[in-house]
Amino acid sequence: MKKDFAILGIESTCDETSAALLVGGKKLLSNVIYSQIEEHKKYHGVVPELASRAHAAKIATVIHEALAGRDIDCVAFARGPGLPGGLMVGRVAAQTLANFKKVPILGINHLEGHLFACEFEDGEVKNPLSFPLVALVVSGGHTELWYVRNYGQYKVLGRTRDDAAGEAFDKVAKLLGLPYPGGPQVSAQALKGRRDAVDFPRPLLPGTWDFSFSGIKTAVSYYLRDHQDVSVPDVCASFEEAVCETLVKKTLLAARKYKVKHVAVGGGVAANTLLRQMMSAEGAKLGIDVRFVPRKMSSDNAAMIALAAYKRLQAAGEDALKKKWNININPNLKVKNWGK
Repeated sequence: MKKDFAILGIESTCDETSAALLVGGKKLLSNVIYSQIEEHKKYHGVVPELASRAHAAKIATVIHEALAGRDIDCVAFARGPGLPGGLMVGRVAAQTLANFKKVPILGINHLEGHLFACEFEDGEVKNPLSFPLVALVVSGGHTELWYVRNYGQYKVLGRTRDDAAGEAFDKVAKLLGLPYPGGPQVSAQALKGRRDAVDFPRPLLPGTWDFSFSGIKTAVSYYLRDHQDVSVPDVCASFEEAVCETLVKKTLLAARKYKVKHVAVGGGVAANTLLRQMMSAEGAKLGIDVRFVPRKMSSDNAAMIALAAYKRLQAAGEDALKKKWNININPNLKVKNWGK
């Protein structure tokens, strides 16, 4: 690929409508994000139909702003996992733009994007991942643990069996009467509370790398039912401690099991301050380097989709642009190997 190869990425898997322009696999010229928080706030969660309508209403404007009249060589969009309506809006927009510009189109796994976003720094791809590594992809809709041998070479170790970590934060916030989105609200309250005030469970699920966070959420519900004069900061601090400790222990256990010295953490929950502190401190004790996605890139965004597309094209070699890539949407898309 030429040095100034330009990829327009599109992200519409949940409640952010985003388009980004990545040049040469290094320089991020734009990363436009329209957040739907206001549309979903009164429902304390994402309403799929409202999300689809908002994507359809905003995606043309977001793409226009990201392009700013520039030429492109390729269009990439997130084809899953995600909400079906949002995925369809992204695919139609990507197909329309690719046909108009007469350029190739790629469908990208949204979760891979969260991992690759760890390479961004100050609008550029500056920090290549070190392999092999254990990756924790942790967000509102997903909590997964992978062993990653190289770009495109994955072994999924475990997934959440019920609520994702970010989903649990939102549900606990709702139980406590805190505004949506719940994650930042719970963390803000936790700063004023005692982390040992309530002994919430740590669902480590011995013998598996899977996660389960519905039990912690239920424990919070029972605690609120059975206690009067509850300290919201104490509940938030204790809940956050339980979730973060679970994520840290399982991730670092996997790193030791697979004898890797590198861990990468991506996704919206990767912005959580306590998680970053605990994972870094415990990793340092074991001699494990822990890499977090930059906070600005932790939420859903199109820059990570563009970068994932660039990695795919690089791996495909000289015939990459002639290849017919899969653009079928899949709300339950799993990561699959494509690296050599």
